[in-house]
Amino acid sequence: MSEHPKRRERLIQQIVSEGIDAVLVSNPVNVTYLTGFTGDSSHLVVSAAKTVLISDGRFTEQLAEECPGLECHIRPPSQPVIEASAQVLGSLGVAKVGVESGHLTIANFESLKEKLRTVAWKLGGDRVERLRQTKDDGEVAAIRRAIRVAQTAFTMFRAMLRPADTEKELADSLEMYTRRAGGDEGAFPSIVAVGARAALPHAPPTPRRVSEASLTLIDWGASAGGYKSDLTRVLFPHNNAGILGANGVVPSKLVEPKLREVYAVVLRAQLKAIAAIRPGVKTGAVDAAARGVIEEAGYGDYFTHSTGHGIGLQIHEAPFLRAGFEQLLEPGMVVTVEPGIYLPGVAGIRIEDDVLVTPNGSEVLTSVPKDLETCIHEF
Repeated sequence: MSEHPKRRERLIQQIVSEGIDAVLVSNPVNVTYLTGFTGDSSHLVVSAAKTVLISDGRFTEQLAEECPGLECHIRPPSQPVIEASAQVLGSLGVAKVGVESGHLTIANFESLKEKLRTVAWKLGGDRVERLRQTKDDGEVAAIRRAIRVAQTAFTMFRAMLRPADTEKELADSLEMYTRRAGGDEGAFPSIVAVGARAALPHAPPTPRRVSEASLTLIDWGASAGGYKSDLTRVLFPHNNAGILGANGVVPSKLVEPKLREVYAVVLRAQLKAIAAIRPGVKTGAVDAAARGVIEEAGYGDYFTHSTGHGIGLQIHEAPFLRAGFEQLLEPGMVVTVEPGIYLPGVAGIRIEDDVLVTPNGSEVLTSVPKDLETCIHEF
């Protein structure tokens, strides 16, 4: 038995516990999770009695390939998907229906209410997302593959990195390397940030060159089989004379002490957070572990985001490692751990790995070296 029927059974258990007859799944990522269908413009109706995938004629053969045995309602080109969904729900005779309030538009919700006047509706923002938090064996294997692809791409990236390369050129190259390594695409637009631009956690790429500063931050990931990976490393461009700078070669003693200090703090914070990950620990406690190290070192004001987030079919999904969050970690969750320190006008350092929560603790799935000496890039 494939995992998709099992996932739908878990959703049906939620439906029963909520006292509703069916759920209309409109988020395409959730449709994929529950069925394996990778197309778009499709909804899924799930009830204890029947599951129906609502799509259109463009996907008839694809549905047969990806979802064999699943009942499908193929709408005509003239019928919008929301009208077809109302038609299917009406044919099932359901009295109370859950909808994905985090995805369904107000206009489409009003259309449903107009066409199904006798139905009672129950909003819910994360029914399927709660299921997606805990990965099954197949999902963990897919994430491992996405990590392997990303790490292979990074090996290619380092082999081809040159002082004259720009942020934009390098970000584009990472996408190419990811595909050449066997990925479908990058998990998100890669971040390559040189020098002071690394103080922008989500810096868009520019024409700035590697040779213009003493470090380059790279945040990248791969999508493989629909699942994502997410890593960040910092490289320190170096030649025999020292760190490369905007005006040529800058003696390393002018830049290395501060960068070494900040890098060491971020690495300690990340390792402390990873050590805190195990079943039953609050997600906020993992954030606190990293944040405490950075605050103790005097950089608390310069750690401006959460410590991490879940990954899976989306690059950012639950659970979230945020300050004060009370959610408990469970075996099968996969999260990033990515503390950072961002010094405006100077530099930014972030170190990120992907971590699986195991029954007895955790497993770091990523293996790109991160001790400082391995991050010094010799040209």
